[in-house]
Amino acid sequence: MSSTPTLLPDVVLSPGSPPILRADVAGDTAGWAAVHRDALRAVVAEHGSVLVRGLGLADPDTTGEVFRRLATGLMPDRESFAPRRTYADGVYSSTKWPPNQQMCMHHELSYAVEFPALMLFACLDAPAQGGATAVADAPTVLDALPAGLTERFAREGWLLTRTYNDEIGASVGEAFGTEDRAAVERYCRAHAIEFAWQGDGSLHTRQRRAAVLRHPVTGRPCWFNQIAFLNEWTMDPEVREYLVDVYGPDGLPFNTRHGNGDPIGEDVVREINAVYEAHTVREPWRSGDLMIVDNIRTAHSREPFEGPREVLAALADPVRLTDSTPTTEVRTA
Repeated sequence: MSSTPTLLPDVVLSPGSPPILRADVAGDTAGWAAVHRDALRAVVAEHGSVLVRGLGLADPDTTGEVFRRLATGLMPDRESFAPRRTYADGVYSSTKWPPNQQMCMHHELSYAVEFPALMLFACLDAPAQGGATAVADAPTVLDALPAGLTERFAREGWLLTRTYNDEIGASVGEAFGTEDRAAVERYCRAHAIEFAWQGDGSLHTRQRRAAVLRHPVTGRPCWFNQIAFLNEWTMDPEVREYLVDVYGPDGLPFNTRHGNGDPIGEDVVREINAVYEAHTVREPWRSGDLMIVDNIRTAHSREPFEGPREVLAALADPVRLTDSTPTTEVRTA
């Protein structure tokens, strides 16, 4: 069952905050989500994201049902850069990341050839301090970045290098859903990922992707990548120094380069993160909140926090890279 946007309360728009909608739910949260599905998705289409307050989400089962009512389909999390806990098919914990470290702005799976058009987040337990899932508008970020920087990335794309092991970051099994080498290799070939097994048994991969693409619905160019977030210069300096010392400069769990393989300078990473910060909006989580994000138009981050924090996530409505007119060609087998 669907409805029109007029059945929703007014969306509150405030400087520095994402759009907020205060819901009035009388017990049947999943039913409310089903009735207002089209209206909520229309709000996201207009604004890029919306925080729905008042749903009282408190357990994974109800949250998963709400996710399924709002999405066209949920997708598995493959090629993840850090582990997640799986609650149900398509329903995950937020990415496991040190609570005292910033998880910088990014678009989920922007390095994959198939990625979610929609991200769904639900806060079951809000932290005592910090921990907001902040957002930034990708077309605005693209316009605000220096033209010389964006033109090169638009022309060449970007390169993600990864080293999978069992000590740091996502393991092979966590990222690919299997430990079987033949299955991993088939996945890599089908998804335009170069791979090489190392002498110690670890897996090293390289994948070149577009940095700018057009939104498949609106056609607006979007800065869509994880160039800054997965780069060595975004890491805490002490963590980076330790990892380089232990694994070597080519053995980092992840790093990014220009599409032609040239290193990305610390100044470029600093510039990208500064522009993101200038265009970031945030609202502290409250327990029970739901957040819906257009993953192509809107980047998201996770801010440092103190105290327990339980936020569930779903990757929804998969879209192929080729459906978004990427500025850099990516060929799959």
